[in-house]
Amino acid sequence: MSQGSSHRVAQVVAPGSNPFEMAIGMELFGITRPELDVDWYDFVACSTGDDLTVREGLFTMHCPGTLDDVATADTVIAPNRPDPEAGYGDEVIEALRAAAARGARMVSFCTGAFALADAGLLDGRTVTTHWRWADRFRRRYPDVDLRPNVLFVDDGQVLTAAGSAAAIDLGLHIIRTDHGAAVANAVSRRLVFPAHREGGQQQFIERPAPQAGEATLSGVMEWATAHLDHPLTVAELAGRAAMSPSTFHRRFLAETGTTPLRWLHHERIDHARSLLETTALDVGEVARAAGFGTAANLRQHFRRHTGVTPTAYRESHAPAPSTPGRSPG
Repeated sequence: MSQGSSHRVAQVVAPGSNPFEMAIGMELFGITRPELDVDWYDFVACSTGDDLTVREGLFTMHCPGTLDDVATADTVIAPNRPDPEAGYGDEVIEALRAAAARGARMVSFCTGAFALADAGLLDGRTVTTHWRWADRFRRRYPDVDLRPNVLFVDDGQVLTAAGSAAAIDLGLHIIRTDHGAAVANAVSRRLVFPAHREGGQQQFIERPAPQAGEATLSGVMEWATAHLDHPLTVAELAGRAAMSPSTFHRRFLAETGTTPLRWLHHERIDHARSLLETTALDVGEVARAAGFGTAANLRQHFRRHTGVTPTAYRESHAPAPSTPGRSPG
């Protein structure tokens, strides 16, 4: 985001839109957050101008914006609906196409990927949508690289999320990209939602309800995030959970949709990002505090994950000197 000017977000709402995903866009980008002391988004919900009824006639709404607002937006959220093959109308499709042509960031939640595909914006790109619609999407858009088993995909100018709550994951990812990990974490706390679920996690996780008296892994995960400067291993975490490593691995995958090592790696990266944003620690100190050991090791993993070096990331997020945000344990 450019400094000193609000980033304009236009969310297009269509007749029959899913109210849940629509509300997620409004909650994440439309509600002002003066407590964060950052230049927040300038949000508008827009439509073709007429009153519209959302899914199953739950309520009727009038959007304050029109498709003219799409023409000036920095980020455009495509409309989604439970019957995406019904189409969105030429006026909406042309507005999406024009926004992408001038370089706007294009976002879809759930079946909104159909709208972007109808506009011809997804050919050759990697995207996702709700798993339920994967087969139909593939048949209709064979030139799109669909990944139906992930939460969201960041393909540069185009970002797509899977069904329902995955829209929150993508929205927090966008906030993290624009404002940094500390701001994204603060928003997630307001939402009482996990701060960072990586996009590559599975959409559908087999998570049977624990039996009475059966412990979840949340306590072990909380302990691990407070001791990221330690050389943690799966065997050590399994021991704290009173499980064998193989049982712990299976339980962890069932509860979170990812492996213990992948989760731990992303926790380390996220902690490093926060330290780069909020402290004056040098790169070597950040590496040790986040559990990467050396500056060289941090640079390698950080660049692979974020696309930039730790130093470049710090410069772009203008950190204020302070003490580390986590206890070294």
